[in-house]
Amino acid sequence: MTAVPPLLDAAMLRAAGRVPPVPFRIALADGEAEGELVVRRVLRVLPGRRIVGEAERHGRRLLAKLFFDARSERYWQREHAGVKALAAAGIPTPRLEAAHGLGGGGHVVLTEFLDDAETVLDAWRQFDGRPPGDHAAMALLVPMFELLGRLHGAGLSHGDLHLDNFLRHNTRLYLIDAGSVRAHGAGPLPEQAAARDLAMLLAQLPRTWDAAVAPLLDAYRAASLRPLSDAALRRALVEARAWRLRDFLSKTVRDCSLFKVVRRFDRFTAVLRSDADAFELLLADPDRWMETGTVLKRGNTCTVCRVRLGDRELVIKRYNLKSLRHALSRVWRPSRGWHSWREGHRLALYGIATPTPLALVEERKGPLRGRAWLITEYCGGADLLGHLDPSVPPPPVIAAALRTLFATLHRVRISHGDLKATNLLWDGREIKLIDLDAMCQHRSAAGHARAWRRDRLRLLRNWPAGSELHRWLDGVLPP
Repeated sequence: MTAVPPLLDAAMLRAAGRVPPVPFRIALADGEAEGELVVRRVLRVLPGRRIVGEAERHGRRLLAKLFFDARSERYWQREHAGVKALAAAGIPTPRLEAAHGLGGGGHVVLTEFLDDAETVLDAWRQFDGRPPGDHAAMALLVPMFELLGRLHGAGLSHGDLHLDNFLRHNTRLYLIDAGSVRAHGAGPLPEQAAARDLAMLLAQLPRTWDAAVAPLLDAYRAASLRPLSDAALRRALVEARAWRLRDFLSKTVRDCSLFKVVRRFDRFTAVLRSDADAFELLLADPDRWMETGTVLKRGNTCTVCRVRLGDRELVIKRYNLKSLRHALSRVWRPSRGWHSWREGHRLALYGIATPTPLALVEERKGPLRGRAWLITEYCGGADLLGHLDPSVPPPPVIAAALRTLFATLHRVRISHGDLKATNLLWDGREIKLIDLDAMCQHRSAAGHARAWRRDRLRLLRNWPAGSELHRWLDGVLPP
């Protein structure tokens, strides 16, 4: 006999936090005698505020967006109005089925459920490691920019443009999150609003793609039927990228949908939420796991071990305190583990390859910091010092990867601080940058120029000055 799902109300959904008990039923205030909705699967949760999930009503599968905080009516009205505005403008979006109040407070918008749909972000992940401008990746992105152009041509804007808000279903592209849609009157969108939206979408792409976006802009402009000055777009893009970086880096050290963060008097822990359960024992005692692993480096200031967790290979880097004086010099500052954790995620946001930072542990005594442990994925690539032959230029695929890597680092004003060839790993597809303890993104061009000069000289010193490889690098590295 199938158990009847529990009947919840808005207060219970608020109290459930990130883990509502699925499946569950909720009453609809729509005047029907049996106005109930069964939520079978949760797709997204904003704790205490909103749930998006796969639902069923009268035997039909639907997508339910439940609003249940104090401002639920305002957000429900925006979602409802946004869906109708998209449909009226001919912008593909899941069909509206119903919009109701919830019994006991709150509201819901029900739309058609697109079975087997995937977001553009999910599809984009398969192109990880491919060069900027890759033909197949471009075929994925161009329709998204065309759809944004159509939206703006209809006088509508979207305040939360990211790759997760575009769905691919049966060869058709849909725009979702209608609560972020605003109408600006008939005709093409004003330039400032159009530049802001376009910049927001461009900012989702890795910085390695900066020189490959012309076809995307052409597709947008052809569909929007409105002029958009390069100057307005540049200004908006600077603002959008700065905001996205600040927002993402702040998330890496606070509890949110992407990261599970626990702060205690004696300990700070941050871990990718998708790995939180699997890493529970490792994070509780990383030293014990290091004892069972393979030592890659044993130094006074850090110890690096390769460990196995289930079927995954990981690297644990422990940042040691070599003396009382060393400990006192670092006690008030963020640990080198904290710094490497954030810089690793900064690189990932920019599309610069580095072993994925998975978790961070810091010992603490209130505001005072002690040792730290950084857990990353293991990269089995060969370092460039041993992999490249000094007597010849690098193979074409590695040459292209080196050009892209250093052009991107230079463009975003990042210096590494210890650019030895052993800190550049070739995994067969891309070059991964490791050992980020001294990495820095500079605010001023002058500060970056000084640091880049040191990085450049350090990299070139890896090979004899008269060698073909040294001459090739000296010619292609940013000056």
